[in-house]
Amino acid sequence: MSSKFKIKGLDCANCASGLERAIQKIDGIKSANISFMTERMVLEYDENNEDEIIKKVKKIIKKEEPDVTIEKI
Repeated sequence: MSSKFKIKGLDCANCASGLERAIQKIDGIKSANISFMTERMVLEYDENNEDEIIKKVKKIIKKEEPDVTIEKI
C-alpha cells in the first residue's frame, strides 16, 4: 500500500534524509521517500499493519525532529 503525507516544519534536506533512513528501518516499510522541497512524504508499506506502522513513523519523527508534523493527504 502507498500513502502520501504533507510534512511540515522540516528544517533542511539533510534532516529529511535522516528521517527517511530511520523510517525505512521500520518492519513493514517497503520504501520511504521524503522531499524537503515539496514537503511531501510517500510511504509504501504492508497494508495489514497500517495503523501500527503509521504510529511507529510518527514516533520516529517526534524523536528525531520534534517540531515536524505529518498529515495524510
